Amino acid sequence: MVDYHAANNQYAAGGPPTYMEQENDWDRDLLLDPAWEKQQRKTFTAWCNSHLRKAGTQIENIEEDFRDGLKLMLLLEVISGERLPKPERGKMRVHKINNVNKALDFIASKGVKLVSIGAEEIVDGNAKMTLGMIWTIILRFAIQDISVEETSAKEGLLLWCQRKTAPYKNVNVQNFHISWKDGLAFNALIHRHRPELIDYDKLRKDDAVTNLNNAFEVAEKYLDIPKMLDAEDIVGTLRPDEKAIMTYVSCFYHAFSGAQKAETAANRICKVLAVNQENEHLMEDYEKLASDLLEWIRRTIPWLENRAPEKTMAEMQQKLEDFRDYRRVHKPPKVQEKCQLEINFNTLQTKLRLSNRPAFMPSEGRMVSDINGAWHTLEGAEKGYEEWLLNEIRRLERLDHLAEKFRQKAAIHESWTDGKEAMLTQKDYETASLSEVKALLRKHEAFESDLAAHQDRVEQIAAIAQELNELDYYDSPSVNARCQNICDQWDTLGALTQSRRESLERTEKQLESIDELYLEYAKRAAPFNNWMEGAMEDLQDMFIVHNIEEIQGLITAHEQFKSTLPDANKEREAIQAIQAEVQKIAQYNGIKLSGTNPYTTITPQSIDNKWEQAQQLVPQRDQALQEELSKQQSNDHLRRKFATQANIVGPWIQTKMEEIGRISIEMNGTLEDQLTNLREYEQSIIEYKPNIDQLEGDHQLIQEALIFDNKYTAYTMEHLRVGWEQLLTTIARTINEIENQILTRDAKGISQEQLHEYRASFNHFDKDHSGALMAEEFKACLISLGYDVENDKQGDAEFARIMGIVDPNNSGAVTFQAFIDFMSRETTDTDTADQVIASFKILAGDKNFITAEELRRELPPDQAEYCIARMAPYSGPDGIPGALDYMSFSTALYGESDL
Repeated sequence: MVDYHAANNQYAAGGPPTYMEQENDWDRDLLLDPAWEKQQRKTFTAWCNSHLRKAGTQIENIEEDFRDGLKLMLLLEVISGERLPKPERGKMRVHKINNVNKALDFIASKGVKLVSIGAEEIVDGNAKMTLGMIWTIILRFAIQDISVEETSAKEGLLLWCQRKTAPYKNVNVQNFHISWKDGLAFNALIHRHRPELIDYDKLRKDDAVTNLNNAFEVAEKYLDIPKMLDAEDIVGTLRPDEKAIMTYVSCFYHAFSGAQKAETAANRICKVLAVNQENEHLMEDYEKLASDLLEWIRRTIPWLENRAPEKTMAEMQQKLEDFRDYRRVHKPPKVQEKCQLEINFNTLQTKLRLSNRPAFMPSEGRMVSDINGAWHTLEGAEKGYEEWLLNEIRRLERLDHLAEKFRQKAAIHESWTDGKEAMLTQKDYETASLSEVKALLRKHEAFESDLAAHQDRVEQIAAIAQELNELDYYDSPSVNARCQNICDQWDTLGALTQSRRESLERTEKQLESIDELYLEYAKRAAPFNNWMEGAMEDLQDMFIVHNIEEIQGLITAHEQFKSTLPDANKEREAIQAIQAEVQKIAQYNGIKLSGTNPYTTITPQSIDNKWEQAQQLVPQRDQALQEELSKQQSNDHLRRKFATQANIVGPWIQTKMEEIGRISIEMNGTLEDQLTNLREYEQSIIEYKPNIDQLEGDHQLIQEALIFDNKYTAYTMEHLRVGWEQLLTTIARTINEIENQILTRDAKGISQEQLHEYRASFNHFDKDHSGALMAEEFKACLISLGYDVENDKQGDAEFARIMGIVDPNNSGAVTFQAFIDFMSRETTDTDTADQVIASFKILAGDKNFITAEELRRELPPDQAEYCIARMAPYSGPDGIPGALDYMSFSTALYGESDL
């Protein structure tokens, strides 16, 4: 048998005995009272089972079931939360004694003196020793730690009972025996903490059995306190057993003190979960808004990258109008959504930092940088699409002009060649006289001259057709076919012309007569006729110009042409004089003319008719040129009007951007003053919007007039539009930064002077006024504030730790918001994962896991279900079915693991 007297002696000289020492010297003779022993058996057995059931077992007979030491060791492990040495599983007496000794050694290690209680007595089933040992365990683990107003153990428990039952009539707790016999004290304790469970006013002092049964049944049903005594056991004895009553009452103390801790723990958890739920809602909003914006960009870019050309000018003009509608109607709301998205993201990150949560990392592809990249791609596609539209319109305009020119020249040429093949293949020289043959030869020479003169027109027709092909004209096949017919016919005419010349030259040797006057007429009439045809063609030629200088050049050329008309008229009169001389000679010599000039088909009448037509075309050309001049002057007015306004708006936008940059680094007034000033400044910018709208209207008029350049200004509408959007985004972002600083100041308790000091330090090292510190600048700033981050191994490690806090994305730069977050974090305290874990442990009754039933009992319904849905199953060896792991859940809330 193990003797614990030696262990007790070390306390003998230490002054008056404590309560525990007094209670250890319990009067074993009292156990001989059968009534008291019965009460202790029931109470101690129920108390042990209330703890053993946590391990899935229980006892039936208190002196028999503890004999092998196994359940005794298990009981100590449950109530202490500590591991005892591994028990021996043998059935021999020595194994049982060893197990009981391990339990007694553990009790002694907790400062408990066991007087005359040995392992052999417990193994032998000694009821007195077993009850005494259990009472010692109850004192140590259930009563000793009770403390009320500087009293502890029995006195503390008694004082607690007196305080709680003081307001109740017929209750006067002075001890742990007689004062509890009528049952009113038990009911008063329950009613004080859970008034809804008992109607105290209906209880009668003279009905002790009813009172006791009511208290015991309510405690067992609603407070999880097992029924340890029967009412008859207490009422049937003159003086109830004090130890049994103390054990029973201690269970009430622990039940009610645990409820208060649970309420505090539940409040802390509710606060933490509310913050987390709000943050998750903000994250979901960001993800949806980012997804919608990226989806819109994804759908829009292919439309802007579509370069399928249209065949007609009207179709391309419609595309341009669709693009303008996109610019005016569809894009502006998306610009606002993008700005709001950045503001929401910054606000969310600030709230996460203030609640000591990890930074929000959007899902892949939805970062702010991803959205900015997609937006940059969108604007690039937009710019390229607009340039393509304008170039395509120019191309179609050029194509229409070339196609009309081709048709005119082709029609003139086909008209000239009509009948030429029949003329070249006739055999009229075979029966002609000498003079007639000579005439035919001269006529043929004139035709060759005419043919050579038309060579240039054929080449022009071919060149225009080639250009139409190169510009991808939609009706190129018909143009090519017509051009090929002209070229083939031209080759045929050349071959026929050569063949007829050879035939006439063979006949010429026999026929030498020639009419010199007809020949001279033909030679001069042919080039003059060609000149008139060319002049008429030029006078009817379509033209396209883009500025005043070009139209003035055409007017000058036209004036030069008009200056040549007098000389041309003289040439016409000279040609007509030749024909008149022929008539004069024939009439004078009595020569009968055939009626036509044998050397040419050009008659004096045709020359006069063409001359008259040319004279009529000149004023028409004058009118067309003057109308175009007026149009170009109107276009120049539109250019000047747009340039005047653009040269005002462009510098204004630049000035406002610089002022915002300067305001963001200055420290004038409180943050609220700065926020008010910035909002007023934002309103003044918004009020400037009509000037932008006016420019948009002027720009639309310019585009409708097909004006593609403006020498009066370096600003384009695209440049001004981007500048305006950047200005609105910058002022909104600056206001958001001040709002986040206010949020940080209020949450962290930072004074205005501290914020000014932080801003001054930050600005001092922000040499380029970029609003962010590079790594080396930030290190210099930390050194100036007293941080040990010098260039050594320890300093580099500390600096790397700080950079991981202020720059989690490794961008290489530290913003002012991140800087003040870091400085405020250094001086303030926030909730931690360990605090939340401790709160859950209280709710779980000191277990390493918690059940869904416990969560629903202690937390509001929505937050209880929130925890149940997210907590992982508990996998520890002490787990039960349905156990949940609150530790991993708590660490995940603060980013220390995955939730």
